[in-house]
Amino acid sequence: MKSPVHRCRDVEHGRGQTGVGDGAGVNCLESEQRIPISKDVITSSSASAMWFIRDACGIVCAIITWLLVLYAEFVVLFVMLLPSKNLTYSILNGTLFNTLAFLALASHLRAMCTDPGAVPKGNATKEYIESLQLKPGQVVYKCPKCCSIKPDRAHHCSVCKRCIRKMDHHCPWVNNCVGENNQKYFVLFTMYIALISLHTLVMVVFHFLYCFEDDWTKCSSFSPPATVILLILLCFEGLLFLIFTSVMFGTQVHSICTDETGIERLKGETGKWGKVPCWEAMQMAFGGPFSLSWCSPFAGLSCKKSPAEHVTVPQGEIIKEDIIEIPLS
Repeated sequence: MKSPVHRCRDVEHGRGQTGVGDGAGVNCLESEQRIPISKDVITSSSASAMWFIRDACGIVCAIITWLLVLYAEFVVLFVMLLPSKNLTYSILNGTLFNTLAFLALASHLRAMCTDPGAVPKGNATKEYIESLQLKPGQVVYKCPKCCSIKPDRAHHCSVCKRCIRKMDHHCPWVNNCVGENNQKYFVLFTMYIALISLHTLVMVVFHFLYCFEDDWTKCSSFSPPATVILLILLCFEGLLFLIFTSVMFGTQVHSICTDETGIERLKGETGKWGKVPCWEAMQMAFGGPFSLSWCSPFAGLSCKKSPAEHVTVPQGEIIKEDIIEIPLS
C-alpha cells in the first residue's frame, strides 16, 4: 500500500514537494480530499479547433503508416486482383480491402487530428482557482511543466507538452496521445489495420497457390521474380502488423473495460477512483449505446460550424506550489 506522500505525487511530480513548505505533510495527509475536477470545469480551449502535434518523429511515423497502407493497396490491386481471371473474386476482395483500408486511414486521421483531452496551459492562478468556488480543505494539483490545474486522472505528455485527461500513452504512429477524446479512433485504427492485414495474408496465400498451379508469367502483370519479392514483402508487412495491431487492440479494449489507462497500470495508480462497469465504460468511450456508429470514424463529425464554448481563464500570476490547498493563503 502506498504512503500518503506517494499518493500526493503524480507522474510529473518528480520535484516532489518543493515550494510547499512545512505544510507538505498536512497536505499529503489530506490528499484524499483532492477534487476530481471534471472536463466541464476545466476544458481545452482548442477542443473545437484543428489539433496537430508538430513532432518530427511522429510526423515521419504517420507518413510511414500511410505509405505502408498504400504499398499494400498497390500490391493487392496490381499484382493479385487485376490480373486475376475470376472477376467476381477480384470485385469482392477489392471492395472489401478498399473499404477496410479507407476506414483504417480515416480512423488514423481522426486519432491524429482530434484533441485527446488537453488541459489549458497556465490556468494555475489564484484568480482562476478562486473562480472554481472550491470548499475549504480541498486540494488541487498544479502541473509544474505546463502550469495547469490537473483534473483527476490527467497526466503530462512531454511530446504534446500538455496535460491530457485519461492519457493512455503517446503513440508516434498516430502522432498524438491516446486520451479521453480520441481513444475510440485509435481502437478503430488498430482494428481495421488488423483486419486488412489478415485479409491480405489470406489473399497472398491464395495467390501463391494459384501461381504454383498456373504459369507464373500469367498470374501477374509483373515478372516472376518481381512478383515473388512484392508478395513476400507484403506477407511480412501483413504478419507484422497483424500481430502488433491485434495486441494493441486487445490492450485498448481491456483498458476501457477495466477503466484503467496504460499509465495508471504502469504506475500502479489503481483503486483511487470509482470505476464504472465494463459495458458502461465502452459506451462512454464509443459515444453512446451500441450501434453501427461504434465502427464509424465519422460518427459525430459535422461540416456545420457551431460556436465554440470557451472557458474564460482569469489572468494572474502562476502559483508556485505544486500542491494547492483551499483556502489559498
